[in-house]
Amino acid sequence: MGTFIMENWPLFLALVFIIILLLMNSARGRLLGFEEIKTTEAVQMMNRDEPAVLDTRTPEEYAEGHILNALNIPHDEIEARLAELEPYKSDRVIVYCRTGQRSAKAASVLVKNGFTSVYKMNGGMLAWQGANLPTVSTAPENEEAQNSE
Repeated sequence: MGTFIMENWPLFLALVFIIILLLMNSARGRLLGFEEIKTTEAVQMMNRDEPAVLDTRTPEEYAEGHILNALNIPHDEIEARLAELEPYKSDRVIVYCRTGQRSAKAASVLVKNGFTSVYKMNGGMLAWQGANLPTVSTAPENEEAQNSE
């Protein structure tokens, strides 16, 4: 075995590197405190458990299209608006944004503040739309006011 490793050290190093990456990926969820899920897993959870769904994009992005019944709290307002999420502290909470970057920050804030079942949807709204899953659009407030006049 030692001779094989010595003669094929580049392959052996590549194998070790791949194993380390796999271990880091599986440990990542435990280190971050939240689990990353695919859109299909999110749909299954929504159908089975009725979790809270948190959209961490801007109100403008939310108005263009969001998941049905999703709460909209921009990622940079999560800490200031934790009281709004308090009823969901022990429930499952699915967090998403456009691509997954902002929702990761928001999910970390939730975990840090005692939320016990936080799930970040990988790929965010782009993955949701890419899977041809349904969205709901809402008109911005100023357009509603103009249309009612």
